[in-house]
Amino acid sequence: MPKYVAFLRAINVGGHTVKMDHLRSLFAALGFANVETFIASGNVIFDSPSKTPAALEKKIEKHLFDSFGYKVGTFIRSVNELTEVVRYQPFPPGDMAAEGSVVFIGFLPGNPGDEAQKKLTASVTNVEDFHFHGREVYWLYRRKLGATDFPGARIEKTLGMPATLRNSNTVRRIVEKYS
Repeated sequence: MPKYVAFLRAINVGGHTVKMDHLRSLFAALGFANVETFIASGNVIFDSPSKTPAALEKKIEKHLFDSFGYKVGTFIRSVNELTEVVRYQPFPPGDMAAEGSVVFIGFLPGNPGDEAQKKLTASVTNVEDFHFHGREVYWLYRRKLGATDFPGARIEKTLGMPATLRNSNTVRRIVEKYS
């Protein structure tokens, strides 16, 4: 049975506090097996016989909306897909390893069009850089050089689509634990 990771938007941020045991029970109620959460930021790992992640996303979003009363963006990747996401090198290794640099991975519902990509990459500075690969946007934030102007909401607005961001170290730890 395939193992999936659901990256949830709007969990334990902006006043939307959800206990992880409650979140696990909501996923179990959907019939998913081996449900686990990974840190309290909306990362849920589960097994499902479904071969259609888009259908799973809709099913989960509806169930969470019915349970919480607000929309929870859901971005599903298989563990195999996440392995490729982590292996991908969006920036030169020296840039990613530089002191103060952090790489975030933005999970998107689909591949943004060329126009959306151009809008975001037009914002590249010496502090931050963006790179697209498939349904992910990689964001290199060089904190040592300054403050960012790109909170997650601005990335979504610029792309014209929902997204949820995770530190690449979190994604790497998920892959190490579940692959």
